[in-house]
Amino acid sequence: MEVEFFENRIKYKTQSEAINFPDDIMKKEGKISYHCDICNKSFSQIKNLTRHKYIHTGKKPYHCDICGISFSEKGNLTIHKRIHTGEKPYQCDICGKSFSQVNHLTNHKRIHTGEKPYNCDICDKAFSHGITLTTHKRIHTGEKSYQCDICGKAFSENCHLIKHKRTHTGEKPYHCDICSKLFSQTGHLTTHKRVHTGEKPYHCDICGKSFSQNDHLTNHKRIHTGEKPYHCNICGKSFSEIGHLTSHKRSHTGEKPHHCDTCGKSFSEISHLTTHKRIHTGEKPYHCDICGKSFSRSSHLNTHKRIHTGEKPYHCHFCDKSFTHGNTLTIHKRIHTGEKPYHCDICNRSFSHKSHLTKHVCIQKSNCIGVS
Repeated sequence: MEVEFFENRIKYKTQSEAINFPDDIMKKEGKISYHCDICNKSFSQIKNLTRHKYIHTGKKPYHCDICGISFSEKGNLTIHKRIHTGEKPYQCDICGKSFSQVNHLTNHKRIHTGEKPYNCDICDKAFSHGITLTTHKRIHTGEKSYQCDICGKAFSENCHLIKHKRTHTGEKPYHCDICSKLFSQTGHLTTHKRVHTGEKPYHCDICGKSFSQNDHLTNHKRIHTGEKPYHCNICGKSFSEIGHLTSHKRSHTGEKPHHCDTCGKSFSEISHLTTHKRIHTGEKPYHCDICGKSFSRSSHLNTHKRIHTGEKPYHCHFCDKSFTHGNTLTIHKRIHTGEKPYHCDICNRSFSHKSHLTKHVCIQKSNCIGVS
């Protein structure tokens, strides 16, 4: 028995010494390490090395049987399938919100904890997500590594490039399940849905007014602060909203990029075009909830409602008289200032009201016709 055991020991030892490890397998301190023969990265398990090599070969052996998309890792396929099934197995124990990926839950929890573990080594700003820090650092470096192959424009984030490309392709992959309207960005769809739900999640901490969009709240707060961060480089005028600056600059350039496809008339602002088109369509989307009268412009509805409320928000600082319309106050002030901005180019007489000038010109032209 002892002889047999001794012979077996020699047999196994001899077999062990005879094993020839491949070049990409090395023994170190009693542990086997598997090395990638392309980039020399090391792995403790051969299956990890096999999966890693797919990065170099581009092989994607795991296929979705629903949409056909392929993946290099089985785990990624499992996560992907949840898009089709709607499965969200990871739930927040604080607010109950569910997620399809565990890392999404981890990131979400930082909303509750306020944890920001990722710090910028340039400006010390902290972030709750690693990818947000990576993106932030490009502010300092100016790096824009994602370039549009159609127009050449460069972006600091791939998601911005993807959104940008839709301006070329016209793709609108996000659908409203209530009215079927299409959108090029998921954020635009989310904002749009609030038209249907009436949700206004952004609240002003000064006056309590609520908004459906965060940028609307940001703009609103400047009413309280008086901040006007956008400056015209031509005349120096300042604005609280960048859109107002863009529109203002067209007063210098004369640009009118928005064209009516019915009559060809051009406008400097798209909102003016939208309002103008209602002349052709007869659309009056703004309805008075008191008398039911409809209007083509929101401002006309607001003015109309003052008939019912008796509100007169425009006050003359000369005599304290109040008016329901801003332009009525402007005309009224000319009584105090003596301003007469409307001039007749026939006799050089001036008027405080445009209608007075119009009547005067008609009389002048009639006299001229009579004389001739």
